[in-house]
Amino acid sequence: MARQNSQKTPQTPAPKSTPERTPEKPSANMSAPTNEQIARRAFEIYQARGGTHGSSEQDWFQAERELKLGRQ
Repeated sequence: MARQNSQKTPQTPAPKSTPERTPEKPSANMSAPTNEQIARRAFEIYQARGGTHGSSEQDWFQAERELKLGRQ
């Protein structure tokens, strides 16, 4: 038979776990513009061009770029 150690080692409490840090969420200014915001800005660009047709895709991409950079 195996002998049991008559001396018991005191158990130390487990170290408290620290909560993991989660990356901070970007602020409202840093978040991507919504489709509605892009559409509004694209329409403004369209109107500033004189309302000529044929460049809606370019207007959209320009509006998206401007809003991501935070300028209008």
